[in-house]
Amino acid sequence: MNKKLGLAVAGALVAFSSAANAGITIPAGDWTLDVGGVVNAYYTSTNVTPGGLGYGALWTTNDSLNSTASTAKTQSNITTGLLPNYLSVSGKSRQNDLDIGFTISINPGASTRQAGIQGSQQENRQAFLTIGDASWGSVKLGKDLGIFASNAILNDMTLLGVGSGATLAGNTTTTGRIGTGFMYADWKSQVAYTSPNWNGFQFTAGVTQAFNAIGGSVSATGNNRGGAAPAFEGQASYSFAADQVTGKVWVGGITQKVDLADRAEAVDVGANINFAGFGLTGYYYDGSGIGQTVQLYNGFDTAKKARDSSGGYVQATYTLPTSTKIGVSYGESNLDKNSSGDTLATDLQDSMWTVGAYHPLTKSVNLVAEYSDVRSEYNHAEGKARTVALGAILFF
Repeated sequence: MNKKLGLAVAGALVAFSSAANAGITIPAGDWTLDVGGVVNAYYTSTNVTPGGLGYGALWTTNDSLNSTASTAKTQSNITTGLLPNYLSVSGKSRQNDLDIGFTISINPGASTRQAGIQGSQQENRQAFLTIGDASWGSVKLGKDLGIFASNAILNDMTLLGVGSGATLAGNTTTTGRIGTGFMYADWKSQVAYTSPNWNGFQFTAGVTQAFNAIGGSVSATGNNRGGAAPAFEGQASYSFAADQVTGKVWVGGITQKVDLADRAEAVDVGANINFAGFGLTGYYYDGSGIGQTVQLYNGFDTAKKARDSSGGYVQATYTLPTSTKIGVSYGESNLDKNSSGDTLATDLQDSMWTVGAYHPLTKSVNLVAEYSDVRSEYNHAEGKARTVALGAILFF
């Protein structure tokens, strides 16, 4: 048994969403198995001033903090961050001139909020197989991170921390920057093709499980997955390295026919550049019917007309000589009221500033300190949530 520990955050994030993780490696006949995962926990203190619509960045499981309350309140929790705890088992084998692989993961929650009841949140985010070859690429079949907006979340520094949603005690994760800079890529059943890497250029295109619209008269109460036609997603990227400068640029998109309504669709573009200890990330998306936080949530009004949405974030980080990475980021997500016949009173804007420090205590453990300031503006009111988070995250 050979233990391989992730030495960099980027490697850990790639392991988070693919079968190529390198945790505990076990040769097993024709197969090589990898067992890897994440364990994290944070103490959080959030001061919430209710206002705004309250379904975006200010999601909360605490009734005393909902948008109808009139005074600011503070809640403290011990919870996981944006990344869940997870245990992943992957395998790879070369058979009949094909690279064969699989990944299965479990994601237990580590947050409780009621006496005598251990957290009920348990997810299974990955269960997929891959078939491919270096000469022509690979095909993925099963459940994994969605294609559209995936690079947005994988480059977000709050992925190693908490971001927004720290009041979601009892959930598997917080919400990070989801809904305050990008749409949630989500975990989707899919058939996807990824090309070989041609000198830094690569693309992925796939057919993914359709989601039902939630909100308005097209709502499918209690069922967030379905539809007569699948969704189609794609992403193309170019990675480069020159002297001390490395980076990646990408574009992506999604389109899906929605039952009883029109089409939901969106495009995005982003870039990440690193040089001399500095890291810069910029991202933007624009959509119609796609919603503002999770895909298709409130993307349509009661007349089945698509609402426009847009958003993005900018982020700057610097790695100190002590290897501590410090960063600051700002992002916002907007949902536009239709001109007539819409139940939304006004446009909605959710935004968040985050300042964070991420220190590698060991090769496996990062200590994290974050401060996030969330604003939700709707109908001439503003909700606020200010969160301090302190904790640690371990990759293996």
